[in-house]
Amino acid sequence: MCSGVLPDAMSAGKFITFEGGEGAGKSTQISRVAEKIEQAGISVFTTREPGGSPGAETIRRLLLDPVKNWDVPTEALLHFAARADHYTTRIAPALREGKWVLCDRFADSTRAYQGYGLGLNLEAIEMLYDISLGDFKPDLTLIFDLPVETGMERMRARGDSPDRYEQMDKDFHGRLRKGFLDIAAREPDRCQIIDALQDMDAVTIAIVACLSERLGVRLSV
Repeated sequence: MCSGVLPDAMSAGKFITFEGGEGAGKSTQISRVAEKIEQAGISVFTTREPGGSPGAETIRRLLLDPVKNWDVPTEALLHFAARADHYTTRIAPALREGKWVLCDRFADSTRAYQGYGLGLNLEAIEMLYDISLGDFKPDLTLIFDLPVETGMERMRARGDSPDRYEQMDKDFHGRLRKGFLDIAAREPDRCQIIDALQDMDAVTIAIVACLSERLGVRLSV
């Protein structure tokens, strides 16, 4: 496949979020896709949440501490405090420079984890979103979907010490999956479901096809 940018595809930065449950392979795909976008002549900035800026990384350590048990409203407030700093100091400047920003998790993860997973009122989450980000939204959200059992098996296979969310039970992760699928169904113009059960190369090809269709950029595969 040829590579190159279609007319006006580089006129402004794009914000692309990678979402989904644990073990879905988002981080691996961000690295792969970033390389392909750069090969097409587009400057890329990769980042993550919670975190992505010095202030937000400090909050990340608090949120993922496996021995700390935050109440859910406080947890959501911490996520949005980190997100506001991340947006102001990293995401917005990169977009103004015309970069394509690839972010491993964003506000949909708060909706899924704290809302669907932990039961916080979704209207409260939307209020926090409005306060923190106003009308800013991703240009495209890729939602990586796979069976809960597969995701948990992948987590165990990594051999890392599990963080607080990874330690939660199968029912919690099932609610997460439902939440992400509900989000995708509510906002089909923004969201694209990616079958994360496929092998890594097939997932990358699916993402490249989505970027071509949705954002008008031709990438090599």
